[in-house]
Amino acid sequence: MLEQLLFGIEVALNGLMTGVLYALVALGFVLIFKASGVFNYAQGVMALFAALTLVGFQNGQIPFAHLINAVLGTNVHHFGWHLPALLSVVMALASMVLLAVIVERLMLKYLINQEPVILFMATIGLAYFLEGFGDMMWGSEVKKLDIGLPVGPSDSIESFTYDLFGYGFFIDRLDIVAAIVAALLVVTLTVFSQYSKIGRALRAVADDHQAALSVGISLRFIWVVVWSIAGFVALVAGIMWGAKSGVQFSLSLIALKALPVLMLGGFTSIPGAIVGGLIIGVGEKLFDFLLGPIIGGATENWFAYVLALLFLVFRPQGLFGERIIERV
Repeated sequence: MLEQLLFGIEVALNGLMTGVLYALVALGFVLIFKASGVFNYAQGVMALFAALTLVGFQNGQIPFAHLINAVLGTNVHHFGWHLPALLSVVMALASMVLLAVIVERLMLKYLINQEPVILFMATIGLAYFLEGFGDMMWGSEVKKLDIGLPVGPSDSIESFTYDLFGYGFFIDRLDIVAAIVAALLVVTLTVFSQYSKIGRALRAVADDHQAALSVGISLRFIWVVVWSIAGFVALVAGIMWGAKSGVQFSLSLIALKALPVLMLGGFTSIPGAIVGGLIIGVGEKLFDFLLGPIIGGATENWFAYVLALLFLVFRPQGLFGERIIERV
């Protein structure tokens, strides 16, 4: 009985760590929604594209190598050098900022004052374009991402818990790093959003595009800033997920798991993204541990969405979201 209880605690702790990774993706959604009032369907693909770009730079891979070889009849794939991890991360971040500028110039500036559903449809198109563009640019094979982050079980935690309980907890060191990074991101982004001049401008733009323009706020600059920040968050999420499970195109599907996270935490709350992620991570692990054997297993595939559905019925704004009141 005691061993089962300790195993349940271990499952809950690993759920917390998984929830942090969900929350990292959800943060990007929250940032863009707060600044534009639109759900960015492309956020998951942005995490994939950032991770692909990072691995490509680090390994010295030639962009569009398959296309070049098909057109010119050559057989080139790599430059023959490898970049340091830090330099690769900086270059990947610069690429995400460049992507933000391109998205604003070629898409967003033509959609000012359009209905949110039009912006949402535009991000769906952007998601599919980025997925195909990333495939053509870097190839579709699974790639290993290694920038020196610790991986594998934490021996110190396993030894400490074994000495304390007689049962060693298995906690991945990469998950611990992800939790620390997520906490720092939440604190930084919350302070930036609440107290900086640009953060206040972001909220003004989200409330009313036309009013923000009338008081001198550059909507195009704000969109570049927020998409750049979302690109940075996507890069962090891509690094964590890529280091954990490899950089592959299924990585873009983590955006689907971020949906219930946002419904629980609220689309406009940065801390809510973390809390929602933790609830989903712990809930799906414990639910599968306790009831999975009884109802047939595979509950992690649907538990989060059922929980989100309940929240939509009883508290549609989420735990930390702003209640929307419209006067008619």
